[in-house]
Amino acid sequence: MTNFLNAAASEIEVSKNFNNHHWICKGKRSLAVAITLLQQNEIIAIPTDTIYGLAGIVSSTSSIEKLYEIKKRDKDKPLSISVNNINDIKKWGIVDHLPQDLLSLILPGPITIIVKRTPALNPALNPNHDTVGIRIPSFKFISYISAITGPLALTSANLSNEKSCLYASEFQNLWPMLGGIFYDSNNFGKSKSKSKSRKGSTIVDLSKPGYYKIVRAGIQVKGFCSILQKFGLKECLN
Repeated sequence: MTNFLNAAASEIEVSKNFNNHHWICKGKRSLAVAITLLQQNEIIAIPTDTIYGLAGIVSSTSSIEKLYEIKKRDKDKPLSISVNNINDIKKWGIVDHLPQDLLSLILPGPITIIVKRTPALNPALNPNHDTVGIRIPSFKFISYISAITGPLALTSANLSNEKSCLYASEFQNLWPMLGGIFYDSNNFGKSKSKSKSRKGSTIVDLSKPGYYKIVRAGIQVKGFCSILQKFGLKECLN
């Protein structure tokens, strides 16, 4: 991987000369390019297990600021983070109160859990919030990236309050502000199913011991609620 990372910076410079910053999510070469762009504090567009996302490194305050600027997002509207595995969740969020094996049953997958944040998280991320939303998308390319860069600030690839996107072509207005646009190698050049949802991940607040609260009803919300209830959690309705 080291050799690919060493070569990535040169490839990025060449791509700028040809005004071509598009890559397919396949192999160590494109992985190294994505990692290098993020480490250069660039924002990249990347497919997920739900909708297209924009990603920046959580540890970079300038990347966080760029995400808000690109999306024209309310500065008080929090960003979620994407991590590599369940052990990583414990670094950035407090999960000691959750039933054993719950997280391993629902993650990775199209769910964002909200928990109390730990002091290790960049204070510039969601500074007015004592909680953080955490995801592990079921998309290995993103996991491989965050295994090297650390957690990613991940949000939908669209202007705030506009519909979410399934295709990179749907947010061409954002391309000039992005360091790179990445495409799913399994779907590149293919039409996606018309039934594919634009809902995004289900967001559930698990910060209160013994309770859960659905903040956004996204993909598989009924299934997730059923699992949470089987673990003895009660729905918080207020």
